[in-house]
Amino acid sequence: MTGREFQTLAVSFAGTTVAAHFDRTAFKAKRIFATLAADGRSANLLLTPEEQGHYAGLQPGVFCRVPNKWGDQGWTTVTLAEADVRLLRTALESAWRAAHPLPKPRSARKR
Repeated sequence: MTGREFQTLAVSFAGTTVAAHFDRTAFKAKRIFATLAADGRSANLLLTPEEQGHYAGLQPGVFCRVPNKWGDQGWTTVTLAEADVRLLRTALESAWRAAHPLPKPRSARKR
């Protein structure tokens, strides 16, 4: 996958907006769920730590924990050219869902 293809896929999720984020392009729903490196070679995804371990286990060296406190929270770097496209699409959708939670049903809301 190229950076341009990643961007096209990321903005295909409902409610996604694009904004600058330091030296990267950020994709937001309610919050940022992915960023694309300026060179288009890698992206960072908002995953849970469990999802991070899952994807890194399926494609080691392609899905890697961001090496800082953000990585501890699940932020994961993906090398786009080496990623399985279907797997990346699934991971990106998971990231989007994490940043775009569904509203709680009325019965679960505080009164």
